[in-house]
Amino acid sequence: MASLKLSSLTKRFGANAAVNGVDLTVDHGLLVCLLGPSGCGKTTTLRLLAGFIDPDDGQIAVNGRIVSTPNATLPPEKRNMSMIFQSYALWPHMTIWDNVAYGLKLRRLPRDDIERRVSAMLGVVKMKEYADRYPSELSGGQQQRVALARALVVEPETLLLDEPLSNLDANLREEMRFEIRRLHDEFRYTTVYVTHDQSEAMTTADMIVVMNLGRIEQAGSPEEIYERPASEFVARFIGGTNILRGRHIGDGVVEGKGFRLFCAQGEPAREGETAVSVRPHKVQMLQANPGAAADNVIRGRIVRQVYLGASRDYLVEQDSGHQVRLTTDTIQSIDVGSVVWLRMPPEHCRALPR
Repeated sequence: MASLKLSSLTKRFGANAAVNGVDLTVDHGLLVCLLGPSGCGKTTTLRLLAGFIDPDDGQIAVNGRIVSTPNATLPPEKRNMSMIFQSYALWPHMTIWDNVAYGLKLRRLPRDDIERRVSAMLGVVKMKEYADRYPSELSGGQQQRVALARALVVEPETLLLDEPLSNLDANLREEMRFEIRRLHDEFRYTTVYVTHDQSEAMTTADMIVVMNLGRIEQAGSPEEIYERPASEFVARFIGGTNILRGRHIGDGVVEGKGFRLFCAQGEPAREGETAVSVRPHKVQMLQANPGAAADNVIRGRIVRQVYLGASRDYLVEQDSGHQVRLTTDTIQSIDVGSVVWLRMPPEHCRALPR
């Protein structure tokens, strides 16, 4: 296993900084997800880690040894890293056994060692019975298992995954998320996993690194990122949220057009506008006016209701024109056009400086 340290890492393409001053430390044996929208810099960061491209500024160290600087980059084949690509990149003319054995043959291991390690790894990924088949004879999920086996059989210090599940259908993606996590728990390689899918990140990661415009917005455990977002971008990208904007008038109270909310979480802006984040499933919907004494209540009218099987999704427009999304159980069914009151519990209102 390896520890990774990225220091002021920067990569420019023309005038655009795809990665802009990234600082990140990954401890031995952690599975870290780089998460963000297209163009945020996550794949470029992975390619820098792999040694496929050189940084313009900053450096990368593995186990304290510097492997990338603007002036010198250790070649990919000397980094003891394995990478799994979005397209799996299996050799179509080789059997599954030969695909998995390929890296070991390049290392000129004894035949008995190759036989033993390939057989054991195919067993781990539950593909032993397919050893004599070719990639074209396998499903997408099976090909992904082979790609994992090929990456792990060479016993790398670091495993890099570039959106490995994006070509699979929804059911297979869910299954493979848990499979990747199971294999990580078994082998404990230091792993960096790039994805734009928050469900993949929440399911697989020890630490999520949320990126935006080439920078790290926030890094932390899945629970920390979801429950305590540090910025409006993170709150919106992880799990979805309602954002209401106003002015902090003291004691955690934010006042805006048509609302006054007490926020028990977060840090209001010292000056200017403060954003308030409230998750849709934390908003309570009432059909009767709770009265002027009730805290954190906003009046509105339902403009959309969607039945989703396990829940109902509502869109409510405040009298001020601002729209709030919320989810309820399926028992509560209120018609579009109905006037309702939304309560946003203070413990679930998080103030965020813009």
